[in-house]
Amino acid sequence: MAEFNPNRLADFLPFQDFEECERVRGISRADVVKSPRDNLKIRVIEDDGAFNFGFILDIVSGIKRALDEGRQYVVILPAPNPLYALAAAMINELNIPCHHVHTFNMDDYCDQDGITAPRDWRGGFQYWMWRDFFNRIRPELRMPEKQIHFPTHETYQDYSAMLEDLGGADMCYGGIGWSGHIAFVEPNVGQQVDNDLDAFLNMGTMHVKLTPITVCQNCLYADAGGAGDWARLPWNAYTIGPKDVAAAKKRASWNGFGCGDSMWQRFIIRLALHGPVTPEIPASILQLFDTDVVLSGSVAADCSLDSCERRVPITF
Repeated sequence: MAEFNPNRLADFLPFQDFEECERVRGISRADVVKSPRDNLKIRVIEDDGAFNFGFILDIVSGIKRALDEGRQYVVILPAPNPLYALAAAMINELNIPCHHVHTFNMDDYCDQDGITAPRDWRGGFQYWMWRDFFNRIRPELRMPEKQIHFPTHETYQDYSAMLEDLGGADMCYGGIGWSGHIAFVEPNVGQQVDNDLDAFLNMGTMHVKLTPITVCQNCLYADAGGAGDWARLPWNAYTIGPKDVAAAKKRASWNGFGCGDSMWQRFIIRLALHGPVTPEIPASILQLFDTDVVLSGSVAADCSLDSCERRVPITF
């Protein structure tokens, strides 16, 4: 009789090193902050409230620091987050002018024909960024609209050049996706350059098809009404490329995603930060550059099945 042998990875995953997955899965809460490289700084903020405040404070302090130093501030911002409303409130309360700020959103959806949704489509990143952030900043403080950028079917071919013309991003924020993506650079993108790392790092803003993992991840949130509605979520997008991440002067990866007890980032942050650097795990390129990685306590926790003691039999 054949024995159960769950040591094969799903065939739609480009990364197929089962033993490496086993190794990183076993990295403990205590060891996850022990960075494999000096340029990669990993820390944990245990309290969720302090984690959220830290993310917002980091964004606003970067804007204020550049203002005080009399220089422009070019920032790559990740997907919409309700916390952006708190950043806007802080800017308003502290009366911080943002006229020196140039924002570039990492990514946004498009349809199967490559057409980007209009700003008023409630499933799109533009809608949520304007609703939660830009429109909440007082008009006299808000960055000029010509300095607010999204990758669209009209802009994506020039998007990397627009960043370069401004000297590259001063800061590139982001988080590590369930598939291992960075922005919407998915694990299958590297196949376009035969997974050659140098060629991968030269890929600029692009059109991508989202992987099933990313579609499932994003339909858990407001983009799909928080209903797990994968039928509503577009499966195409425009995204900055590895080239744009690499060219940034600083990078900050904030990782505190999950739903209830299911903190799906526990495994993938270990694979991306402690596994091999490969286009098959796009976020692993963070290991190559000066990057601050911040983990919530829930994400840093052990991901072993042996640690899942929360499920207990229910008796009546």
